[in-house]
Amino acid sequence: MREEHVKWVMLALAALTIMGSYYTYDSIAPVAGLLRDERGFTQSQIGLLNAVFNLPNIALALIGGILIDRIGAAKAILIAAVICTIGATLTAVGEPYGLMLVGRLLFGLGNETLYIALLVGIAQWFHLGGGALAIALFFSMARVGSYSADKSTSWFADVYAQGWQAPLWLAAGLTATGVITAVLYFMIDKKLPHLRAVGQKSERFRLKDLTGFSRSFWYILWLNVLFASVFFPFRSTFSIQYFMDVKGMNLADAGTANSYVFAAAIFATPLFGLLADRIGLRASLLTFAAALMPLTFILLAATDYGLWVTTILMGLSFSVIPAVIWPSTAMLVEKHRVGTAFGLINMIQSLGLAAANYGAGHLNDLFNAGPENPEGYDAMLLMFALLSLVAFISTVLLLVRERRQPGKGIEAREILQSDVSMQRH
Repeated sequence: MREEHVKWVMLALAALTIMGSYYTYDSIAPVAGLLRDERGFTQSQIGLLNAVFNLPNIALALIGGILIDRIGAAKAILIAAVICTIGATLTAVGEPYGLMLVGRLLFGLGNETLYIALLVGIAQWFHLGGGALAIALFFSMARVGSYSADKSTSWFADVYAQGWQAPLWLAAGLTATGVITAVLYFMIDKKLPHLRAVGQKSERFRLKDLTGFSRSFWYILWLNVLFASVFFPFRSTFSIQYFMDVKGMNLADAGTANSYVFAAAIFATPLFGLLADRIGLRASLLTFAAALMPLTFILLAATDYGLWVTTILMGLSFSVIPAVIWPSTAMLVEKHRVGTAFGLINMIQSLGLAAANYGAGHLNDLFNAGPENPEGYDAMLLMFALLSLVAFISTVLLLVRERRQPGKGIEAREILQSDVSMQRH
């Protein structure tokens, strides 16, 4: 294999590794109705299945990031993929409810570390350029997993006809394939370490090190946290049930409608990643995309527009932000602290996701949301709209600050490590 092709092979392995995990994360929404009808789950219990996914990472995501910096991304990827598979298997066993919660908790523990390690790994292999395109392609494959989970209600209708458990076993099997690709990634990384970036040796971690990040980093952190706390609880937990109860769709049609956002992101995300690599203007792109989210939920709650309008808005936002935000974050910190920075973001993000998932489910129960009372979902939509608005404000602050930096910061086509050290205050 020619050396210039190795990084693309590593990207492909990373993408295949994350695809099954994304399918499994999104596997709860398609079975939410079955869990409610066959096992009598409340909306709070369904929301808790995705909330508990994030709970261990409130404390451990930062530790995972530090560990990645110390043991290397490849080894962390392999360990995390195995933990994901164990968690997905316990979730599929699923009885009693407590065992299902333990499975989702373990899956969340492994998945967040896997996610951070894969992002760090891609940043290392594409350190000489093309990072935004590479991460965008990585996310496109992740969206294939999410899209497939939503389409599984029609693609594997016979599986869903067997009840709530069979679809979760399908998810566990797909997660297990990630262990195979993680082994291959580890083997190649160990054989060809000279082809990827190796930052200076990670120093012993001190809590005061967290204060060394620039204000721009904190602005982008809050965008990341709030965007995830809005998008994923809605699209990956409650949207299919919302479409069924409010729009009168059946399970297959609701799953298909939900999949359009992920389908759009599969193709659009690499285009925006390529655009960011070519022209810069990363903070401007993030500001534009963040503005679409509060508008989306206002339209859902206050109008009778067809779902295609809000699907386009949310799909556009979901295509831009992941493609731009992670390479932009890597540009704002020193190379040897990327794992720690990503871990810190995912730690706070996990808290937001857990709170938003449970909070949305609690609001739906509080206002008796359901097919007999579709207006009961309005409180959930309002919560998501307000969180989206705060994310947009954070992005505006990021844009203003970056345009004042030497060389225009992440608005520039390229940002040097020397510029990073100048932005630390």
